[in-house]
Amino acid sequence: MNKFVLENLHVKYSDGVEALKGVSLEIPAKSITVLFGPAGGGKSTLLRTLNRLNDLSDVTEVSGRVAMFNSDSSATDLLNPRLDVIALRRRVAMVFARPIVLPMTIRENLTYGLTLAGERSTIRLHEAVERSLQQAALWDEVKDRLDEPAISLSGGQQQRLCLARSLALDPEVILLDEPTSGLDPISTTKVEASLQEIKMNYTVILVPHSIQQAARTADQAAFILQGQLIEQADGKELFLNPRDKRTQDYIEGRFG
Repeated sequence: MNKFVLENLHVKYSDGVEALKGVSLEIPAKSITVLFGPAGGGKSTLLRTLNRLNDLSDVTEVSGRVAMFNSDSSATDLLNPRLDVIALRRRVAMVFARPIVLPMTIRENLTYGLTLAGERSTIRLHEAVERSLQQAALWDEVKDRLDEPAISLSGGQQQRLCLARSLALDPEVILLDEPTSGLDPISTTKVEASLQEIKMNYTVILVPHSIQQAARTADQAAFILQGQLIEQADGKELFLNPRDKRTQDYIEGRFG
């Protein structure tokens, strides 16, 4: 089952740059889909289209179709100007390249969004804290430090806390834009292991920081070049037997 279907998606910025040029793409549910390609190719723009963060940037034109499928197989039109984007962003959470922790305790970072949404039960808040930290492979490291400032965590721990903060709201989709680009190899391995666990219950869409990470993590992979989708396939198939020479050249390091 697909979670998203994009058809002929075009996105243009105010400076005239067309970041996405007729992209048609299917993103399956409960798996890791990797969007890879050279910098500036439109990958982050595509991610931000899926939770309407482009509304906050200088995007001036968006056309095509972007549908998100619900549990009852009905579809939500993500380009509908009347769409409740706040509700959408609870369903489609995003983790950025740099960890941005709130100036609060570890526990409060995880409960802040829930309390804003009206949750008052101490039991349910604690359950959400433990569940999300377990899912982000951080619980064992911080379970005795929950009331310490989040800023006291290492960079890798802060990034996993940001992942846990997204998971605490129990979204349907997790978008990750180069989430390990500033992390050491051990922290990167822990984040990637977390993604393999959470894909059992969530749809994960990842813009990786390297071609090696793309190959390690992808269930499905899509190569995007200069705003165009060059090809999409099963992860192992695409990296071992790309159909398009441009994909092969990029994977083998001939450009990018």
